[in-house]
Amino acid sequence: MPKQKQKTHKGLAKRVKLTANGKIKHRRAGKGHLMSVKSANRLRGMRKAAVVKSKALTKKMVAALHS
Repeated sequence: MPKQKQKTHKGLAKRVKLTANGKIKHRRAGKGHLMSVKSANRLRGMRKAAVVKSKALTKKMVAALHS
């Protein structure tokens, strides 16, 4: 009997992107609502996509993305 493959975590797959170098790119948190309260400087920083810095977390996320 063949082994079962691990399924892709669909919730994670919709929210992050795997770069060519194996890094995880994601949208920054805090941009959903209440923009008028936040400073322009803070909002400008939230515009760009961020990369997961933790190597351990990246490894877990990559494993969840691969089917």
